[in-house]
Amino acid sequence: MYDFNTLRQYLSEGRGPELLKEAFTHRSFAVENTLSYDNQRLEFLGDAVLETILSEHLFTLYPGSPEGDLTKMRSALVCESALAKLARQLDLGSYLRIGNGEAESGGTRRDSTLADLFEAVIGALFLGAGFEICREVVLDIFAREFPEPQKMLIEINPKGQLQELSQHYWNCTPDYRIFHQKGPQHDPLYQVEVTLRHWVAYGSGKNRKLAEFDAAKNLYNHLYKAGIRF
Repeated sequence: MYDFNTLRQYLSEGRGPELLKEAFTHRSFAVENTLSYDNQRLEFLGDAVLETILSEHLFTLYPGSPEGDLTKMRSALVCESALAKLARQLDLGSYLRIGNGEAESGGTRRDSTLADLFEAVIGALFLGAGFEICREVVLDIFAREFPEPQKMLIEINPKGQLQELSQHYWNCTPDYRIFHQKGPQHDPLYQVEVTLRHWVAYGSGKNRKLAEFDAAKNLYNHLYKAGIRF
């Protein structure tokens, strides 16, 4: 399992230590300490490196998937919440050099800050250790947390994915209905049932749309586990 110390070993020679220092320097810290650098340039580079590595990975992993689905999967893998999750798994936020005001407002816990930090670290790894090592590290980190990228499509648009699946196999569409609503008017909870042929699943949410999304995701995951997938 990778963590800060493991990544630091890859960046222990040559420009590595300086690159790592730059990657962990937030702009607010640079401003407060009158530094001439921060991690934004490495973030820019890391973003491009991640897209290249993950594009190749998805292209190879799903030879039958169309360009649109590959793009959606890549977008899900590199979205802010996904990268922030990986940064937390690696405990990167604990080592971020951040300004006092930003720290007081919870900057080291913010998804946007952690996602940027993760990209900056990948940029530093690319420059300091080379593409092949960077690729190996990236794929291992993502494989541990997101072993089946195709399943991430359901997180983006569960109703759309379920409908595509149902039309692909049975040329029909799922049917949704609200079967219960409870709670006060200002804070309701909707419960929805989705039916597809002989399968039924349930979901709940603060409004009908969220409840339908939850039900669709539950049914899609059930079908996926049963081997019914693209």
